[in-house]
Amino acid sequence: MPDEGGTGKVPEDRTVYDAAADFLQTLVDWLRQEAEALVREKIVLPLQKLGLTIASASAAATLLVFGLCFIAVGLLLLLAQWLTWPGALLAIGGVLVLGSIAFTVVKMKNLQR
Repeated sequence: MPDEGGTGKVPEDRTVYDAAADFLQTLVDWLRQEAEALVREKIVLPLQKLGLTIASASAAATLLVFGLCFIAVGLLLLLAQWLTWPGALLAIGGVLVLGSIAFTVVKMKNLQR
């Protein structure tokens, strides 16, 4: 409450130690808030994006594997009419193994760069 001189009265029970403690508490609260914002911005949000990317890639890979299985079974049934069952199994298996070897070689070359 301002007095007649226009200056505010300082409560008598408030000391310099109380003011310093209030200042330190305000500083700690501010630092905590800034650290929380920094962690959220620099760590939490990128991890969330990474998690969504991994989940999407896993779903896409699962669908791809199921699609390849259905294609392989269809080709197996088609080739079995022309090459007999053992020949069809050998042809489909050979193509899948060669594809996996090619994929592995390309991936290893990309990792070595």
